[in-house]
Amino acid sequence: MCRKWGSGPLIGAHCGSDVSFLGGENISIYSSSDWAERGFCKLCGSQLFYRLKENMHYFIPAGLFEDQNQFVLERQSYIDKKPSYYSFSNSTHDKTAAEMIEKYGKSLIT
Repeated sequence: MCRKWGSGPLIGAHCGSDVSFLGGENISIYSSSDWAERGFCKLCGSQLFYRLKENMHYFIPAGLFEDQNQFVLERQSYIDKKPSYYSFSNSTHDKTAAEMIEKYGKSLIT
C-alpha cells in the first residue's frame, strides 16, 4: 500500500501520538484501511503522515523534517514483499509479512 501511494517504501519517523500541525485546515485525511489513515496537504498533495487508528500513532515521512541527520534506518517491515528494484545496504531489523501479522494481528495484511 505504501509503494502504491509513494512509488517506494515509506521511510518515516515514528512520532508517537503527540503530534500537531500548523495549517491544519489544509490537511485532508484518507482512511486507507481498517487500521490506518493517511494525511496529505490539500494545496500541494504532499504526503504528511501515516496514522494508526487504534492508538493515533503518527509515522511522518523523514523528508518533511529540516534536520534529517538525526535519522537512522533501523527496521524494514514486510521485507518479503519488497520489490527487486531497490535494496538498502545498511543492516536493519527486518520483519516478514508473517512476522508482522504474528506480532500485530491479522488486520495488518495489505
